[in-house]
Amino acid sequence: MHPFYRQAHYIISATKLHELPADQGIEVAFAGRSNAGKSSAINTITDIKSLARTSKTPGRTQMINFFALDDTRSLVDLPGYGYAKVPEQVKLRWQATLGKYLETRRALRGLMIMMDVRHPMKEFDIQMLEWAQDANLPAHILLTKSDKLKSGAAKSAQLQVERQLREKSLNASVQLFSSLKRTGKETAIDQLNQWFFPEPENNDDLTNDGDN
Repeated sequence: MHPFYRQAHYIISATKLHELPADQGIEVAFAGRSNAGKSSAINTITDIKSLARTSKTPGRTQMINFFALDDTRSLVDLPGYGYAKVPEQVKLRWQATLGKYLETRRALRGLMIMMDVRHPMKEFDIQMLEWAQDANLPAHILLTKSDKLKSGAAKSAQLQVERQLREKSLNASVQLFSSLKRTGKETAIDQLNQWFFPEPENNDDLTNDGDN
């Protein structure tokens, strides 16, 4: 049980950057293809079944949705990318908004990227990782729906993604995750904790003030 994440509650949705809450505190964003299980992952991590809207229709999340954990920390559900059945002009606008959000949002400290373990590292996934790297933003990949594969095949898929990241010189950590079986939840929360509760930086100058 993680009572901190169970405090999550919806605060606002936005379609444009100027509609976002004040750029302060700490945010972690969840991104992924429209059918990667992003909303389900948020609901599993928070233990709140209906917090983020889930749908069998890909592309339901068409806004940037903010869920506050306390006065200074928030989860951010980004618009799904990929198969959404919307006009091309709308897709391009989402793409531009996502890029600007990742590049300019000062409160953003980490990016959780959902990928279906059976279909990882597609074009938009790679683009999202490149955006994060260009913005010097840490990224963590959840290989969702891992219950759809046998354990050996799932682990093999994870190793393949890690190999692709090295080949493309992309920095991201990777784990298996299943909302249905709730596997990988603790690992995901450990990563979130690192972003939301960072260790204070050591300052050697404060302790090494001799006569040298």
